[in-house]
Amino acid sequence: MPLHTPEYKKFVEILVRARVEKNVSQIELSKRLGKTQQFVSRCEVGERRLDFVEFCEWSDALGFEGAALYLQIREALAKNST
Repeated sequence: MPLHTPEYKKFVEILVRARVEKNVSQIELSKRLGKTQQFVSRCEVGERRLDFVEFCEWSDALGFEGAALYLQIREALAKNST
C-alpha cells in the first residue's frame, strides 16, 4: 500500500489534529516518544509511515486511549468512502 493513499492522508490529518488539540508541539511529542522532532515531522507529512505499535505509542504520548483514537479514524475513513 503506498504511503500517500487518501485514507492514509486522512489518518495523518487526524494524528496531527489530535496533537494540535492537545496543544503539544512536535518537539514535545518527540521527547515523549523518545524520538527526534524530525521523526515526528516526517510522519506528519507522510514521508514516514507509522506502524500499529508506533500508532499506539503516539496515542499514549498524547494522552489518548488508542481505541478511542482508532474509532475516530475509522469513522472518518467511513465518511470518506461513502
